[in-house]
Amino acid sequence: MFGRRWLEMTWRDGLFVHWAVDPDVVAGSLPEALSVATHDGDAYLGIVPFVMADIRPRGFPIGRSFPELNLRTYVDGPKGRGVYFFNLDAADPVGVAVARRLFALPYYRARMAVDRDGEEVRFASDRTHRGAPAATFDATYETAGEPFTPESGTLAAFLVENYRFYADGRRLYCGEIAHEPWTLREATVDLRTNTLFDANGFDRPSGDPLVHAAEPLTVTADRIRRA
Repeated sequence: MFGRRWLEMTWRDGLFVHWAVDPDVVAGSLPEALSVATHDGDAYLGIVPFVMADIRPRGFPIGRSFPELNLRTYVDGPKGRGVYFFNLDAADPVGVAVARRLFALPYYRARMAVDRDGEEVRFASDRTHRGAPAATFDATYETAGEPFTPESGTLAAFLVENYRFYADGRRLYCGEIAHEPWTLREATVDLRTNTLFDANGFDRPSGDPLVHAAEPLTVTADRIRRA
């Protein structure tokens, strides 16, 4: 997808939890250069907890591993379709500090715990970033179906097959990633606590979310650049 693959990593214990919302709910929260991407007329707000494992510059023998939690939506932008991040909470003080200092991106320090028991994963996050809105998340999720690869044009593909992301900092930034198509499973989630919507100025969406668990995936990433 692109020539310079600067970072490599494995994403594991991933969960996609998505709520359909009216596009106007999202539009007012986006930078001017971005517009809402929709599927069958709906925009989506998604919460994605996962573990970013063994992240390192390409060719380095040793990497870092830490959990991450983000609230996202899907957009059309100057570089094409992609994910827009409202927040990226991470249990990695060094990475958070670098992202905020260099780019003023919406990264926040958080205390996180991830525990796996067979097919069941518990993911808990409590934001500890000084001066930032409080944000907590506590959920247990478990796979409940056979693995599948989303077909092009389906809602599942719209939600997960995104190879570009945008984030608003000192200016609008864009990054690109490369990986094989996602392997998903339907999943159940016990969402005990979730204040990410409140922390980002959204009302909590009504209705039940669409839930997918993700198989581990090897990812390479380019450097983040101005969009």
